Amino acid sequence: MTESDQLHLTRANNPAVQAAGLHIIKMASEQLPQVLALEQQVSKYPWREDLFVSEVASTVLLMDKQAVLGFAVLALVADQAELYNFAIHPQRQKQGLGSIFLNALIDALPTAIKTFYLEVRVTNYPAISLYFQQGFTKIAERKDYYRSGEGSEDALVMSKLL
Repeated sequence: MTESDQLHLTRANNPAVQAAGLHIIKMASEQLPQVLALEQQVSKYPWREDLFVSEVASTVLLMDKQAVLGFAVLALVADQAELYNFAIHPQRQKQGLGSIFLNALIDALPTAIKTFYLEVRVTNYPAISLYFQQGFTKIAERKDYYRSGEGSEDALVMSKLL
């Protein structure tokens, strides 16, 4: 990976992040237990540990001192970025941290990235609202994309032109 296709975390730690007393860092393997615990708290169908282990290099953390308040798993390929997983600690939701973190991630993207994609469960109304507020638009729907208690659930595919 060249410098031009990596996140620029100095840009991610923008004034809004700093004003909130937070910082954004790349995940290290010693932070994996906190990330796994957070994933268990926020997801009915959490990622397995091996998925996070394989994505350590692609995971960015929103930190408050030593505590993980959020995480994002991203992939950067050519002129596209994709958000694979995104979470904010349940006790810190509805405080604007999702917006701060998502904006910081966008600021950190290499200039070569032209489109940012994500999928979200159609029933994840808070996340859908956040993504619309941040300028993402619905571009497609994937039937039966996520598993659920009832079998499966559709996903909205959303994108943002940068």
